[in-house]
Order: sequence, then structure tokens, then C-alpha cells
Amino acid sequence: MSGGSASFTLDDPRINASEAPYTYFLPTQERLAAVLPGDLVKLVFRPTVAGTKWDAERMWAQVESVSNSGFAGFLDNEPDDIPGLHAGQPVTCERWRVIDIMFAPEREASAPRDTRREYWERCLVDQAVLDGDVQVGYVYRVEPELSKPDDRYSDSGWRIRGDMRDATDEELEAREFAYVALGAVLNRDDSWLHLIDEPVGSAFDRDFVANTYVLSED
Repeated sequence: MSGGSASFTLDDPRINASEAPYTYFLPTQERLAAVLPGDLVKLVFRPTVAGTKWDAERMWAQVESVSNSGFAGFLDNEPDDIPGLHAGQPVTCERWRVIDIMFAPEREASAPRDTRREYWERCLVDQAVLDGDVQVGYVYRVEPELSKPDDRYSDSGWRIRGDMRDATDEELEAREFAYVALGAVLNRDDSWLHLIDEPVGSAFDRDFVANTYVLSED
């Protein structure tokens, strides 16, 4: 991306997407290929000067021309604190830098749909799984009980325990729980993804030797 003499760089969002594939979704190739002049693309601008308020700002750029490599247009937002960068300033970017697309209203209905499933429903999980200290070892699903009326995303009922094979009773008792999106757990360990639509009452132990899950006998 370029923008005159402004002191900023553009993030490569593919890094975040590879590290968090179940919670950080980039536009599909089909949607990127459908971008035309008049559409908006969102980019992550990162200031390279000291003393700015934010590490980065996500802002829209309006597309004026399209090439095989990317887009050219102008910034459609006013930055909060990126010296030398202003709304209306010409910008160009490679396609892979785009984190979101807003098609012109008259084309939104005909634009390619993003049909990928997202996993924002909540679950309880051992914090040690999120921290990467242990892998998922046992999953079971109960009647959802933690949802609140104003929650944007409901409790899925899934409860995920980390590997308990080498842990003492004291260590297991000391484990903390987190109430997070299913996708946050899948980012760390998606070995149980094929079970995610199993009904309430389901329970599975992980067979680490066969690298599979078996019905729990508990």
C-alpha cells in the first residue's frame, strides 16, 4: 500500500488469519475478485512514528480502479492519529491486504456470498487449553445454562477439558476455566471439530495413541 509521504505501513492480515483461522476471517477469493470501482475495502493502517494513540487503525478505502495485483482509490475515513494520513488521500493496496469488503448497495445482493461457518457460540474450557499448555482431552455437551438475555452469542453447552493424563488431583483442581467462543478453542486445538454438532448428552474421550475420540464411559 502507498499513500504519499504518510508515516504508516499496512499489516499483512494473513499472519493473524493463519494463527486464528476460526475467529479471524479474511474475504474469500471469490469476493475479492468481485470488487469493482465504487466498492469499499478495509485495511489495517499501522503508524510508524512514536507517540500515536493506537498501534493500528482499521479504515475503509474506496476503490477507483482494479488491477490483477490489487486496488487503487482513496481513504474514506479520517484517521484518529496517523500523522500525514487524511481522508481523501490516494491509496493503493494488494488484494491480500484486504480484511473486509463493503460492496456498493446496488451490487450487494448479487455479490458472492461467504458461506463459511463461524463458531461464535460460547463454551467453558480449561484455560490451560487456551494458553497452549495442554491439548483437548475430553469434551462433553450439557444443556446450555450460561446464556444471558442480552448476550450476543449464546452458550453452546460444550465443556472442554484439557489432557488430564499426567496431572495430579491438585493440579486439576487448580485449573481455571474460561467462557469463550468455540472458535477460540478451535484455534488452539481443532481435533474435535467433527463432533461439534453432536447433541446434548454427548461425551467423548480423546485417544491420544490413535489420535481419535471415543464415546466416554463415564
